[in-house]
Amino acid sequence: MSVSQADFTRAMMDAGQPVPDGLTDHLGQPAGRRFSVYRNNVAVSLTEAMHSAFPVIAKLLGKQNMDGLAGIYLRQHPPSSSLMMFYGEHFPAFLEGMEQLRHLGYLGDVARLELALRRAYHAADAAAIAPEALGALPPDALLDTRLELAPAVQVLRSPWPVHAIWRFNTEDGAPKPAAQAEDVLITRPEFDPIPQLLPPAGAVWVRALMAGATIGAAMEQAAAEYEAFDLSAPLALLLQGGAVTGLNSKG
Repeated sequence: MSVSQADFTRAMMDAGQPVPDGLTDHLGQPAGRRFSVYRNNVAVSLTEAMHSAFPVIAKLLGKQNMDGLAGIYLRQHPPSSSLMMFYGEHFPAFLEGMEQLRHLGYLGDVARLELALRRAYHAADAAAIAPEALGALPPDALLDTRLELAPAVQVLRSPWPVHAIWRFNTEDGAPKPAAQAEDVLITRPEFDPIPQLLPPAGAVWVRALMAGATIGAAMEQAAAEYEAFDLSAPLALLLQGGAVTGLNSKG
């Protein structure tokens, strides 16, 4: 009797499931103990992958709680790719759906920040333009220009102080998070991604650029949310982060 892939995966991801009937080892004998050892190794590997992918979440919850959540998560969301860099994409929503974690409402967005850092790390390389290229444009031409951004650029908006929470749990001496909303820009100027706090409506501006808006049109969208929007700060963050890879005129 053959074993379906669905039955095999279900049993592999849940230690409470019996060894599938008809599963044999390389000698044609019932898999039994060999399958259980393999299943345990898979669970341990995936749990370690979750600790590596979400170190701040693991620190906030503690090892025992993280191990338990990783076990529940792998049963609900088995890997869909052999590349572990993609494992955990559903973890933010998973955390938000856990009733016992409802009092820690920031966990989902902290996990999203860690996911964004991982995506930025694995994004394709792209050469940045020289900052002087923007400075050489007349003001009108600048506003009608579209910026090409590096694949590593990520933006996260949150009602929680996600950047401050991340810093507090990764940097010695970082200040204690204050209760406020924070937007984060992630760039990768060299090898490692850098998360930086965006000023008011900065996330609106960067996201508009990512959607293909000109600098001027993106400014209008940002000003609609925050009337005193200042272009200089988010633009400087993009340039310092090596995130601008090309310039295109409006036409």
